[in-house]
Amino acid sequence: MAHGGADEPSSSSGSLDGKGQSLEDRSSLQQSLAIRELIDTEVSYLHMLQLCASDVRSRLRQLPQGDLDVLFCNLDEIIQVNSRFLHGLQETASKEEKQVHLIGHLFLEFQEDFEQVYKVYCANYDQALLLLEVYRKEPELQREIQSIIQAVVPQAGPSGLSFILVIPVQRITKYPLLLQKILENTLPDASSYPVLQRATSALQDVNANINEYKMRKEVASKYTKVEQLTLRERLARISTHTLSKKTTRLSQMLKQEAGLVPRTEDKEFDDLEEKFQWVSLCVTELKNNVATYLENLEAFLHFRPHECDLDIPGGPAGQYCSLARDLWHEAFLEFKQRLKSLVWRPLCSLAKALVGPQNLIKKRLDKLLDFERLEEKLLEVGSVTYEEEADRHTYQALNSLLVAELPKFNQLVVQWLGQILRTFAALQRDLAKQVLQRAEGSITQLPHHHISEPAFRKLVEDTLDRGSSQLHSFRENFERVLPPSTSQPLLPGSERQVQALLSKYGPGKLYQVTSNISRAGTLDLTLPRGQIVALLQNKDTKGHSSRWLVDTGGLRGYVPAGKLQLYHFVPSEELRGQAEPQQDSHHIAPAPAPAPVPSTPAVTQVVAAYPFMARSAHEVSLQAGQPVTVLEAHDKKGNPEWSLVEVNGRRGYVPSGFLARAPSPAPWGWTLPF
Repeated sequence: MAHGGADEPSSSSGSLDGKGQSLEDRSSLQQSLAIRELIDTEVSYLHMLQLCASDVRSRLRQLPQGDLDVLFCNLDEIIQVNSRFLHGLQETASKEEKQVHLIGHLFLEFQEDFEQVYKVYCANYDQALLLLEVYRKEPELQREIQSIIQAVVPQAGPSGLSFILVIPVQRITKYPLLLQKILENTLPDASSYPVLQRATSALQDVNANINEYKMRKEVASKYTKVEQLTLRERLARISTHTLSKKTTRLSQMLKQEAGLVPRTEDKEFDDLEEKFQWVSLCVTELKNNVATYLENLEAFLHFRPHECDLDIPGGPAGQYCSLARDLWHEAFLEFKQRLKSLVWRPLCSLAKALVGPQNLIKKRLDKLLDFERLEEKLLEVGSVTYEEEADRHTYQALNSLLVAELPKFNQLVVQWLGQILRTFAALQRDLAKQVLQRAEGSITQLPHHHISEPAFRKLVEDTLDRGSSQLHSFRENFERVLPPSTSQPLLPGSERQVQALLSKYGPGKLYQVTSNISRAGTLDLTLPRGQIVALLQNKDTKGHSSRWLVDTGGLRGYVPAGKLQLYHFVPSEELRGQAEPQQDSHHIAPAPAPAPVPSTPAVTQVVAAYPFMARSAHEVSLQAGQPVTVLEAHDKKGNPEWSLVEVNGRRGYVPSGFLARAPSPAPWGWTLPF
């Protein structure tokens, strides 16, 4: 094998004596041995990596996959890079005259690849050692691991798995030494000497960069940890050193705000931080919106009208119940599950991933204040302590890490956000498609299914407009002719209670309950319709005017203000116990709702307060404002919620709550358009 150290001997080589020639031969021999050592050790090294990946890792399947990922990290990538590197080394052997020159170029070519794969492995190495310490505390597991290592790699000895894991760390640090050994045995005037120098320096830089990257990762790991500490634990961590640091930082910040000292400007980092804050805001807003969407979806799924007994056999109602039941049990529940798994959980993970960078950015500001103060001290004194120098390096490591990693992080978050939004849109499309497919049979039975979508939208809008105008017209007419509401009859035996409340509070404080009140809270009352109470306060303890404090003559509590109307006591004998509602300018009473028809068998003339559509043969339809004759104020079972009425010669049942008393038995002087 010829060697690059003798490629181009100097012009004085011919005049060398025997001793000089012997020295050159000795250097050439040492160079050959160094090259042979490089190639042979690379072959052994790659064989060990492949053995570790194929045999050791495959036999350690009793360990969790997460542990295997930590222990062997990116071992496969290292094998790929070093396989290509070894192939290049072996090819140089066929070109003996330029072998040293080619080796130097080969190292320069693989400089970046070596740094990329080995920095990841070396940064993860300490975590792998911590995992081995955990295994040592479990003797049975440790014996299993040791037996596997002894069977595959006997030379590992008692070191076991740690012997294998340290090999890549040792190899990357040995490359500069092997190159230096070849360089030392190469003549300075040889053509391969400058290339070997550059290669040696490049591999030294690779190791320096790996150490820098490892330090950055350690700093990031230290400051990205989120500890849930109690107030007592936080106070226990406060020391004089901590207080001194925080005081110094505050002083530095105040000096900068006052303009006494300059503030360090870093345009590159400021732009990256601004984009990061914008991305964080987008993630937070989207998470809040999706959370609200899920709450509304839960409320929608909680409402199940198809499970109610509508007492309407067959027809459109039965068809609706069947379709709604099918959609609820399959389409909507499946959509909810997919939404949580494909949108909500990834979004929560993304929001959690933002915490680490946020902590690093916050810590960088603290370390920047320390760094600026130490820079001032360096200018004034010319030196800093070891601890202060460590603080300077911490800031530089933090800043370098953020400047290098934030662009990648921002890009990944934007991509993740875009994917989540696209997934959400796809889920909505799938839901709409699924609902339309399931409802296709029902849609064909609708009266307007044959018209186009724009025409159907126009039809719906016109129908809603007509209904709205009719409702508005009815409300105006109804308010104009609405008779004064009548009071409820007094409860039997309540005259004495009314007299007691009247003598205690006066007539202006008495109110009558217009409908039954059920107790809703610990301070609320349960009262029957017609009960007389005295008003104590027209608001509750929180200042809400919807709940009033009243006295029944025995109990005190809160009742809804909307179920009370002012009661005016008439002291005449024949009207004892009756009531007449009055408007009092000093007391604001809620407007009473249309009073339902009392349950009396007498024939009564009333008016329909709301429209009603008959759903069976024993019911009759009503239109708002239509005169109605009440034949019986209850159904056949005595239920007062339904009344037997006669409308335009037809008899049937209608809800009693849809009826209001007519102002007089005289004919109506107004009509509504039908």
